[in-house]
Amino acid sequence: MASTSQRTSINPFATNTSDIPDQRKSQTAAAPRKEIWSSLLKSVSTGKRMPEKQLLLLGGTPETQREFLESLSTETPRTRRPQSRKAPIANQYALGYTYQDVLDADHEDVLARLSVYTVADPSLAFSSLLKPLLTPKTLPNTLIVILLDWGQPWNWIRHLRDWIRLLRTIMISLDDESKDIMEETIVEWRDRKRNSATEGSTSNDEPTLPLGPGEWDEPLGVPLCVVCQNADKMQQLETERSWKDEQFDFVGQYIRTILLKHGASLIYTMPSAPGSLQALIHSSLGIQSTLQKKELKHEVSNRDKTLVPPNWDSWGKIRLMADNFDVEAISKIWSLEIQLSEAQATAGADKEEVQFSSTPKPEPNGIDLYERRIRDPKKDALMPGLVRKPENGIETESREVQSFLAEQAEILENLRKEDEKEKLVKDAKKTPASYLSSTDDRRDVEEHIGPVQFNMGGIQVDADDMLKRLKDREATRTTDSEPKTPTGGAKVDQEAENKRLKDFFANLAKKPSSATNSPRRGGTDT
Repeated sequence: MASTSQRTSINPFATNTSDIPDQRKSQTAAAPRKEIWSSLLKSVSTGKRMPEKQLLLLGGTPETQREFLESLSTETPRTRRPQSRKAPIANQYALGYTYQDVLDADHEDVLARLSVYTVADPSLAFSSLLKPLLTPKTLPNTLIVILLDWGQPWNWIRHLRDWIRLLRTIMISLDDESKDIMEETIVEWRDRKRNSATEGSTSNDEPTLPLGPGEWDEPLGVPLCVVCQNADKMQQLETERSWKDEQFDFVGQYIRTILLKHGASLIYTMPSAPGSLQALIHSSLGIQSTLQKKELKHEVSNRDKTLVPPNWDSWGKIRLMADNFDVEAISKIWSLEIQLSEAQATAGADKEEVQFSSTPKPEPNGIDLYERRIRDPKKDALMPGLVRKPENGIETESREVQSFLAEQAEILENLRKEDEKEKLVKDAKKTPASYLSSTDDRRDVEEHIGPVQFNMGGIQVDADDMLKRLKDREATRTTDSEPKTPTGGAKVDQEAENKRLKDFFANLAKKPSSATNSPRRGGTDT
């Protein structure tokens, strides 16, 4: 039987202390144990950690925001995972949140987790909700997207001003560490990524190109992208609002001049054809597929598919659209338009009661200059005197509602007075009833009740026809008897004829009563 001292432990990491000297035993017992598994698992989890990106979606409605997210999604109905679901857009009253997993070209690997925060109203009260999202950790991986709608292009500049004022208020209130991170982010976008956006450049080590006039004058500290949705409504503006190329070029030049100052990108989209929206957003966030690299190319020749990548535009390219556009003046006006009030600059986003106060602006300011050319039809309806008459005659000028109703009421009153006068004239022309002849009365009654008929002995007799015949016969007899003196024989014959007629009508009147007592036809007397 083997002794217990010869047994070996089954634990490969156990140490047989029977052969170790006492001094070494004490050192081994005092030394801390090294946990190699936890360090290995931590390194593996760090290597497999999913990159996290952040998207602040500003403006629009829950419907247009959902359309944007559907156009941005890399999943298709065929490749959509069973556990994936369409997250609701809950931003009607406050800050909404959803997320997307950006898949690779083969829809197998997840490239990044995209967290999307949505806000629909540029109210300063939401600044306290957006401020915690901008931290030194999230700022390098954040992109701000502002949604505009081609259904209301007359509100674009006003919306952009309100959103940029809100963002500037939040940026001022951040701590020093966050401001340093924002400065580094801007330098990266303005210099290193500027060369990568230039045509024909393949390396970031090339010399940095100098900035042109009006470029990066008002950086926000975070990359910005403006998405103009529903570009298919541009055709509706042509047909219903009589827009021409001058209006579309003015809108494009104005917004491109503004975005050039912030180093922002611009894209027109429509629900049926999102175009390069996905490639633009992913490249702005630094998300690149390992299997398929998508090149981001500019597009300014096709009006409804406009795409202006970041760091591509310039004043010279903007002037190519139209010669009569003053790029320099618009750029200077916009710098004054987005300035914060003194209360906003000092309080930042900590005081929600601070509102956008009216600061001194040059006349005309940027909003008036834009809305003077791109007019809101609702405001024109309220002020009909300011509406210009269309030159092509397609549109008709509508009148103010109260003045139209007042005119119609006057017309109805005149018609009522005319009816009363006509009724009085008719009543005056009528003869009193006491002077009406019996013939006229009978004629009115006959016209009202129609012909009078009665049954005499089974024969339907028309009384009017009978009276007419009697009168005609009497008139004929009188006419025949006037020129000639009737002889005795003729007089006797006339009297006999009258007697026969009298007896005839008498027999007809008595026939129904006598017919009941008469013997049946064909019978014999008994």
